Amino acid sequence: MDRTKQEEEDYGYDLFPDRETGKYEKNSLAESLFTFNHKCQVMLQVATETSPYAKLLLSAMKNSGCKVFKERHFSCEDCDGTVSGGFDAASSQIVLCQNNIHQQSHMNRVVTHELIHAFDHCRAHVDWFNNFRHLACSEIRAANLSGDCSFSNEVSRFNFGLKQHHQECVRGRALRSILAVRKISREEAVKIVDEVFDSCFNDHAPFGRIPHNKKDAKFANRDYANRDRYYANL
Repeated sequence: MDRTKQEEEDYGYDLFPDRETGKYEKNSLAESLFTFNHKCQVMLQVATETSPYAKLLLSAMKNSGCKVFKERHFSCEDCDGTVSGGFDAASSQIVLCQNNIHQQSHMNRVVTHELIHAFDHCRAHVDWFNNFRHLACSEIRAANLSGDCSFSNEVSRFNFGLKQHHQECVRGRALRSILAVRKISREEAVKIVDEVFDSCFNDHAPFGRIPHNKKDAKFANRDYANRDRYYANL
């Protein structure tokens, strides 16, 4: 898909230079074995096989008719230094920034965050490019449910101790994500986030709760896996 320079800037594609036509085709074997790409692919594999967050989201997408294929729907690429990943709605592909993700825990969070966007893309008619409220809602959900605002992560950022801190973290991270990929003023972005915050913050699908940590995510994954057995006994 050809895009103008203005479109790339308006929709945040300039943060993902490898998204340009043809550049994100699969790398050669030599590239895959001896560059960041190989490490990215290995960490992605670990995330999808071991993270309870990712496992639940992959199951939910499959049950919603949107089965995820690693080779088709994930792409490890070099990105701008300010981002760790992104969801490209035009190609239904998750971008993982191989030059910016260096730890497994970081990969797990990025994969989860972007899978929430993919889940929203699957289950709802999200107008990513024209409706800022749709974008804001998915960013709120991703920040809320991915572990981005977990207590341990916030402590590592030296952010803690505020009343309703989780909500403020979610609000702040959603706002930063919107401003990174859309050319709108901060005032307009704040207004949009405020308008949709309550309903989107309280939408916990498919987890059924806010998974504040890995233990919460494991319980949510177990409950999701056993949901058919529960309803069959009603």
